[in-house]
Amino acid sequence: MESKAVPGLKDWLMSERPASRRQAALGRAYAGWCAFARNRLALLGLFIILGLALVAALAPWLAPYRPDVGDLMSSRLLPPSSAHWLGTDDQGRDILSRLLHGSRITLFVVTLVALLAAPIGLLVGTMAGFLGGWADAVLMRVTDIFLAFPRLILALAFVAALGPGIENAVLAIAITSWPPYARIARAETLSIRHADFISAVQLMGASKARIVWRHIMPLCLPSVIVRVTLDMAGIILTAAGLGFLGLGAQPPMPEWGAMIAAGRQYVLDQWWVAAGPGLAIFIVSLAFNLLGDGLRDALDPKAGE
Repeated sequence: MESKAVPGLKDWLMSERPASRRQAALGRAYAGWCAFARNRLALLGLFIILGLALVAALAPWLAPYRPDVGDLMSSRLLPPSSAHWLGTDDQGRDILSRLLHGSRITLFVVTLVALLAAPIGLLVGTMAGFLGGWADAVLMRVTDIFLAFPRLILALAFVAALGPGIENAVLAIAITSWPPYARIARAETLSIRHADFISAVQLMGASKARIVWRHIMPLCLPSVIVRVTLDMAGIILTAAGLGFLGLGAQPPMPEWGAMIAAGRQYVLDQWWVAAGPGLAIFIVSLAFNLLGDGLRDALDPKAGE
């Protein structure tokens, strides 16, 4: 009986004539997952990110030592060993423990930046594309001003004005991250604002706000999600750059960029101090890029043509 239930469920999900909006939504989600699952590298990226989230949640129990306490007398700059798998830093702190706790900071930064920047960019882009005229011109010129400066340089300027700290770093990165999302949302809106279903909704008396919120934004969301995922690597590198310069998370917080900054003077002799956080940044950034590529293929409506 169970072997027949799975094909039946698949046929129900992939029906060309869904009986309800719920069935249609589940069918689209299933088709997207099937397309995503065919990309092995994207699955690898997904598993790495899920592993990062699990490690961040269990960091207090997985870390063998406290991340902010070290022994300067007997544990300073020890090489990797059975006692300290990734060695210790210049303060005698276990690098592995600091990396595990630092994963929490990394997830905190990328999650907050995505939650702050993506909605702003989506709203600005859809409003500019749908309204057109002077509203489009003003919103896009503001977007162009932000795009005229490199992200890291602009983030440095905002952090210098706001003051160092992880919260200000998140705010600065979010302020500099929304313009690309606005551009994508505007382009998507321009391609669908004169569609027949939009005209039908207008004839039914729907307000402009309702049209943008209920009909245009959902269609722009997949492209924005893909771009956000691909930008995660850049967000991580920007946060690490701010930490490296002392403008992000402040000591003794185990932020990966700050850990690299602390180990740069020992990079020739005690290479493990900077190698651990550098490798962590590389792996997580690569995982987000792989995931973004897979989502782009899965959410692209022209991929199957």
